[in-house]
Amino acid sequence: MKRRQFLKTAGVAGVATGLAAPAIAQDKITWKMVTAWPKNLPGPGVAAQMLADRITALSGGRLEVKLYAAGELVPGNGVFDAVSEGTAELYHAVPAYWGSKSRGILLFGSQPFGLRADEQLGWLIHGGGQALYDEMYGRFGLKPFLCGNSGPQWQGWFRNEINSVDDLKGLRFRTTGLASEMCAKLGMAVQAMGGGDMFQGLQSGTIDAGEFIGPWTDSALGFYQVAKNYYWPGVGEPSSAEECAVNKAAYDALPEDLQQAVTYACESLYNPVWTEYTTKHAAALKQLVAEQGVQVKQLPEDVIVAMGNAAGEVIAELREDDDELVKRIVESFLEYRAGIADYMVYADNGQMNARALDYKYGG
Repeated sequence: MKRRQFLKTAGVAGVATGLAAPAIAQDKITWKMVTAWPKNLPGPGVAAQMLADRITALSGGRLEVKLYAAGELVPGNGVFDAVSEGTAELYHAVPAYWGSKSRGILLFGSQPFGLRADEQLGWLIHGGGQALYDEMYGRFGLKPFLCGNSGPQWQGWFRNEINSVDDLKGLRFRTTGLASEMCAKLGMAVQAMGGGDMFQGLQSGTIDAGEFIGPWTDSALGFYQVAKNYYWPGVGEPSSAEECAVNKAAYDALPEDLQQAVTYACESLYNPVWTEYTTKHAAALKQLVAEQGVQVKQLPEDVIVAMGNAAGEVIAELREDDDELVKRIVESFLEYRAGIADYMVYADNGQMNARALDYKYGG
């Protein structure tokens, strides 16, 4: 798909207040889903449409969800407020965008040196995370669900090479969430912007580097055209969960079977979305290197260590947050991370390290 398809913006309608009454005809309820993405953007835009379609299908057509891409009804960064206030019934975005509401929200999406995609879901289902997620979003009149994950993100696209920690100082860098706090501690000038704006910033030179998602989505946005150095590992976001948040009053007003349709639609898409990202990232990376001249480069070890220390400072600050709920969220996350990290040394880490050894397999 052409990059220009994803950079178009539409006029933004004013945000109304008060929960809009659902449109009902012949026992059919129509809901509006607003998203943080251009329509059908590979990755999150595709996943948002999948979710809207799956809710409609699982409800037997009784609950029809109509998707409005970023800018069609509200701007992408306005979807949280739009659903909280009742302008729309649900949104598709990522928790990393809502740090201004509460820093505790950021942990539900990604954490520097934190949880992988499967671990993130494990924390919510088996480690008490969902109850805390519900409690935090309940403050804003929302019922939240994780509904996908992009897997490990990349450190991003850099106009110039990074050879030491000193190269990060003053670097104008696009990122989001807790990763932005980590980077700021290293002297980076962090910029918050959407993917289309990131392309324009790299092209014009107003930013020096930036990360968005990974090879599949990043290819569609054309970052390789203006920055050839593609750095890994993306330690700022070892995974990045996508979420659906529903206006709680609208959700509570549904009959129980339709509530279950919404819930299961979100839960059942987590793995399909995550595995689609992984599969298509792998294919897109090969194409970027072979056809676009992209240089895949690993962050120097001293840079990774410095980022880890900075991330530790961010987490230490969260543990001292004035908000008692934020403290409970971070302690729950840390407890789960510690337990799962100990096991992964022998499990997934061990298997991946073994697979990386030089031996003959399959030809």
